[in-house]
Amino acid sequence: MKLVAMVVLTLVFISTSISQALAMNPDNGPGCGLGKLAWSDFKRPKNIGPQVLMATTNGTFGSQTFGISTGTSGCTNDGKVWAEERADVFVAATFDSLTAEMAKGEGEHLASLATMMGVPAEQHPQFFALAQARYQELVRAGDTSPAAMIKALSAAMVNHQVLAQVIATH
Repeated sequence: MKLVAMVVLTLVFISTSISQALAMNPDNGPGCGLGKLAWSDFKRPKNIGPQVLMATTNGTFGSQTFGISTGTSGCTNDGKVWAEERADVFVAATFDSLTAEMAKGEGEHLASLATMMGVPAEQHPQFFALAQARYQELVRAGDTSPAAMIKALSAAMVNHQVLAQVIATH
């Protein structure tokens, strides 16, 4: 009987300590991701049940990692390092379509790349013209890899009268 009483007292002490520690951090949920979106409308989403459902959903579908990486599902990632990586990943994934649009000097993929590189919409025409000119140089040089494309565009933007300000602030 004494053993049961000791176990109960220990559990009460541990749960009280955990409750107090969690009370100091009011946002102790799983953060973001599909799980957070799917299960957050519980009356008390910070209780253990909804949190377990959120974390399990995120872990099962890998949605939290995806959300953090892409800035979706309630996640954010606004760091400069990610902005540079995002453009690299985008260029690699859409390389064929993007190079065709660069050759024409217009297109949805090229507009998306401009946005990812921090070019405001009103300056997209300048970016498109610059990309078209740089594409011709890349083709002539024989280096049309995604990394070469980003490097050439960034270098050209630094020397461009209007787009240099984008590089300086981005």
